[in-house]
Amino acid sequence: MPSFSCVVEDGGGVRLDVFVAERLKLFSRSQAKVRNLRGLVNGKAVKLSRLVQLNDSLELIWDEPEPSALVPEDLPLEVLYEDEQVVVINKAPGVATHPGAGVRRGTVANALLYRLLASGRRPFGATERPGVVHRLDKDTSGVLIAAYNERACAFLAEQFKSRKTRKIYAAIVKGRPKEDHGCIETFIARDKRDRKRFATSDAGKFAVTHYRLIRVWEDAGEVRSLLKLRPKTGRTHQLRVHLRHIGCPILGDPIYGDKNPSISLMLHAKSLSIVLPGQELMSTFSTPLPQRFCDVFPLRINAINHRLIF
Repeated sequence: MPSFSCVVEDGGGVRLDVFVAERLKLFSRSQAKVRNLRGLVNGKAVKLSRLVQLNDSLELIWDEPEPSALVPEDLPLEVLYEDEQVVVINKAPGVATHPGAGVRRGTVANALLYRLLASGRRPFGATERPGVVHRLDKDTSGVLIAAYNERACAFLAEQFKSRKTRKIYAAIVKGRPKEDHGCIETFIARDKRDRKRFATSDAGKFAVTHYRLIRVWEDAGEVRSLLKLRPKTGRTHQLRVHLRHIGCPILGDPIYGDKNPSISLMLHAKSLSIVLPGQELMSTFSTPLPQRFCDVFPLRINAINHRLIF
C-alpha cells in the first residue's frame, strides 16, 4: 500500500486534500477520492477537509488503482500527426474519447492502446493506457491529442490546465446571435433538476467563450448560423451550455437543443495549437469542416475553412 510522510514547512492553512494536490502534487483531489486517501496529522487520523498548519507531521496512505480494464481494439483512426511521444487525431462523431458509464469498448482510448501496443511500445502508468489529456464529447468531432509516455502526458496536461493552448471550434446553431461577435462569461454548474446536464448558474466554475459569426443562412423562415468559437476555459459541455444561454442552441444537440434524430451534433473541434514535447514554439493542427456540416448548411469549404482558422 503506497504511503508518504513529510513535515509541513510552508503553505499551511489549507485543506489536507488541497495541500496534497497543489503543494505536494501527489495527485488531484478527485484522484484522492478514487484512491481512498487517508491522512494522519501529528499521529491522529483526520478528514481530508482538515486544515494543515506549519510544522504539522503528515502521514498519507492510499490504495493502488484498480488494474485497467481497457481492451486494445483495432479501430480506424484518422491520424493528423504522430511521433514517439504524441499522436494527434481527427476524432469521428459518435465515438467516445475514453470509457465511461456504460461504455467500455469502441472508444478512442481503446484504439490508441492498440496502436501503442502494435508499435512494440508498452503503455505507461498504473492505468496502462495512452495519456488522453483532454476530451471531446462523444458526438463532437475534431482535433484530439494524446501522449504516449508519462513525461509527454504531464507536459501537455500542464498547458491545458494553465490555459496556454488555443482551441477553435466550429458550430452551426439555430437562429442568429444578437451581436456578430462577443464574449460569453458565466458560471457553469450541474443542473439541479437533471444531474446529467449543466447550466449557467450564480456559482460553480467560471467559463469564458469568445464567438464570431461567420455565415448566416435562411430558408423557409428557418435561420441557421455558422459560428467560430474560441473557449478560454474547458468546462464540461461549456460550448453547448453557452450557446443555449444566448438563445442559439447548437443544431442537433439532443440535450441542450432540439432532439432531431436526422441531424447529429453540429460541433467540430476545428484546430488546436499547443507546444509539443521537446519544442519551444506552438504547433497548430487543423481539420476541414466535416461533410455533415455541408449537408445542413450551404458552404464554400475552402473560403470557410480559412476564416475559421485565422
